[in-house]
Amino acid sequence: MTKKKGRVEMRRSPPATFAAGRKPPPLLHAMRRNWDLYLLIAPVIVYVLVFEYYPMYGLQIAFKNFTAANGIWGSPWIGFDHFQRFFNSYYFDRLIRNTLEISLYSLLVGFPAPLLLALMIHEMRRSWFRRTVQTITYAPHFLSTVVVVGIVIMMLSTQKGIVNHVIEWAGGKPIGFMTDPSWFKTIYVLSGVWQSAGWGSIIYLAALAGVDPQLHEAAIMDGASRFQRICRINLPAIAPTIIVLLILNAGQIMSIGFEKIYLMQNDLNIESSDVIPTYVYRSGILGAQMSFSVAVGLFNSVINCMLLVIVNYAARKMNETSLW
Repeated sequence: MTKKKGRVEMRRSPPATFAAGRKPPPLLHAMRRNWDLYLLIAPVIVYVLVFEYYPMYGLQIAFKNFTAANGIWGSPWIGFDHFQRFFNSYYFDRLIRNTLEISLYSLLVGFPAPLLLALMIHEMRRSWFRRTVQTITYAPHFLSTVVVVGIVIMMLSTQKGIVNHVIEWAGGKPIGFMTDPSWFKTIYVLSGVWQSAGWGSIIYLAALAGVDPQLHEAAIMDGASRFQRICRINLPAIAPTIIVLLILNAGQIMSIGFEKIYLMQNDLNIESSDVIPTYVYRSGILGAQMSFSVAVGLFNSVINCMLLVIVNYAARKMNETSLW
């Protein structure tokens, strides 16, 4: 306590946990100043730790001959035997080939579709027409995968499908789309584009809404056409968003949704529809080979992680835009 011009002034003593003259660590200091924000994010951190990180404890069964009777710790350690078994299996080449082909096909066709749709919607001048198109293209996203596959099977049926009726009307012969392995990948990718393109365009529309209108006004004064303004103004403005989404999609090349593939799969098209997730289901759930299926899934996740890091590094070097 000190006296200053007739008034008493109290001085705060340093915290007891730190010696005099020493400052607390920056993180602890930030947590004390913004304790309410950290409290707000605490449930999210707990959720991630419990449901995302804690289950990784079970990954060790990929290196063990796991049996439920012995438990995780009691099961014998066998190292990389399950991985070697998968690499030497008869289905390895087919699984990797189908997984990569479907993923790359989906990336090449499905990634530009929302971007093109967003650019077209953004250029529409009639607001009522724009809202109508957005509603129609968004609607398939809210359909369940079971319903989407059911619609696809009905439309491509050899007996009652509208597609084969059109082919017969044009003088052709009905095509067994769902039983022909050569058609499976195209059907899977195009039906996915129909279901997700409208919803995926929302991010690009939000990015396009932030483009400065004065740039377009100046370009119009200089005589630029609409296509030139799209190429010279809109696309460069949303390039960071495009790159980030491309990185995220590239990091999921080996991850194909199990549900849709499994519903479209049958004994006649399994040659081109058998992928890693369906193989994990057959070997792990149906075959009760838990350790082997976890090893296959872990291999798939490691490849995805490596691809994500590589693509992110390349994007940061070429364009200085990346996830981290």
